[in-house]
Amino acid sequence: MKKILLRLFSCIVILILAGLWIVLNPQPAFAQINTINYSNINLENRDFSNADLVGGTFVAAEMRGTNFQRANLTNAILTKGVLLKANLEGANLTGALVDRVTLDGANLKNAILKEATLTRSRFYDAEITGADFTDALIDRYQMSLLCERADGINPVTGVSTRDSLGCR
Repeated sequence: MKKILLRLFSCIVILILAGLWIVLNPQPAFAQINTINYSNINLENRDFSNADLVGGTFVAAEMRGTNFQRANLTNAILTKGVLLKANLEGANLTGALVDRVTLDGANLKNAILKEATLTRSRFYDAEITGADFTDALIDRYQMSLLCERADGINPVTGVSTRDSLGCR
């Protein structure tokens, strides 16, 4: 009986120590070493064309007229950003979080927005010819406005803009 209690006590101590090690370990498990962070910065008219910005953070950044042409913004975070008349032509925003972003007058021609979260974002007068919105989350009202001018086929994915938006 004593041996069983001793083993049980040893197991409990080991579990407690393992739990403390996990909780007190200061290194995040999924952090990227070279994370790009442009949060709360004025990036107006900056040129990020052809840049590798995978996983970059652009929270509440001022990006009016910024050039992201053919940039890789896969899994980027662009929440609360202002992208008025920004150039995102051919940009890859697969899996990006584009929540509460103003994209009025932006150029999204041939952009890839697959599985992007575009909730509470505006696209008034945005150029969307050839953009691929496959499996993107978009507010119903914005989707209906996008469907009014959806046209073209994305040259990379081969998906039509109308089909990717589910336009009728």
